[in-house]
Amino acid sequence: MLRALAREKPDRLPATVHQWQRYHLDTFLGGAGDLEAFRMFGLDASIQCSQDMGQFWLTDADFARFSTPAWKDEAEVLSADPDHRACRHTITTPGGTLTYLAEGDRMTTWVSEYLIKRDDDIRLIEKYMPVPRLDAGPVRKAYDTVGGDGILRGFVWGDQAGCWQHAACLMDVQELILKTFDDPAWVHELLRILLGKKMRFIESMKGAPFDLVETGGGAASSTLISPALHEEFCLPYDRTMHDALHDLGFKVVYHTCGGTKGIEEHIVGNGCDASETLAPPSIGGNQEPWEFKAKIGRRLALIGGLDQFNVLTEGTPEVIGAKVRELFEKVGGDGGYVLSCCDHFFETPPENLRVYAEAARACVY
Repeated sequence: MLRALAREKPDRLPATVHQWQRYHLDTFLGGAGDLEAFRMFGLDASIQCSQDMGQFWLTDADFARFSTPAWKDEAEVLSADPDHRACRHTITTPGGTLTYLAEGDRMTTWVSEYLIKRDDDIRLIEKYMPVPRLDAGPVRKAYDTVGGDGILRGFVWGDQAGCWQHAACLMDVQELILKTFDDPAWVHELLRILLGKKMRFIESMKGAPFDLVETGGGAASSTLISPALHEEFCLPYDRTMHDALHDLGFKVVYHTCGGTKGIEEHIVGNGCDASETLAPPSIGGNQEPWEFKAKIGRRLALIGGLDQFNVLTEGTPEVIGAKVRELFEKVGGDGGYVLSCCDHFFETPPENLRVYAEAARACVY
């Protein structure tokens, strides 16, 4: 995997999944852990550091650890039903009060009431929202545990790692897009506030043994915003973070879980080392992985490309095997490629994962 991330040819095609989901591990794999699941199928482990990175919207996080005297987050559990969890938050600061509502089920979590409701709310975020420091101790322990089975991935503080994507978790993304036309200075102010906090967190990452650090997020995909908006409201902030991460010796993967058409050069230009998740049109993207590959050449390593629903979950062994071979030949033929599911899966039969892993192992350079 490390050779592929260095845009080199390993001995065989690395193959992984984009994060195991607790629902799948409990429902289909007997409650196995992430690393155990990778070993179970002979896939290359890509382990996301489990240390909490400040994602306020999670319904089952320990919110008390984020509270400070100036940012007191009090959570009221409205529903503990695992099929419909709901938690209302009231954040008290010296300058005023913020509220939000997070909900979830057994598979995922979402925000149903956003934190930012008034323009001036960003002043409270700027002054009082706490930024944790990364504790490198658990990271080193996780790195040692993964060992030679794969790589350890890190994440930049916030609901999403990218500034624009983080902003889209704090307010409705449609309102955010309209703000870029009606009040672009306000949007840039919000992004600068978030960037400042992320840069503080990045400083605390020094010495952490991450093989790869994820930035970006789906809200910057060209299936949601235009290339012009991406260039103005994503690219400069992404580049600043990536430069800081590179200064600390990290490789960076930029996450666009939707469309990449029209923003290929922006992704290259933000200075990342790798791009994921290469979502094809069958799963909501707007170009095939090999079309993206043809445009960026060998300038980036690539991760992803496999439709986790129509192919991995619903496909026959023949369909899965053929798609793995096609992605290997069209995207990974000259190296620099880690085959992966484009995003999370929940109902994938274990036998299909075995077919996937075996097909990938047959792809040798």
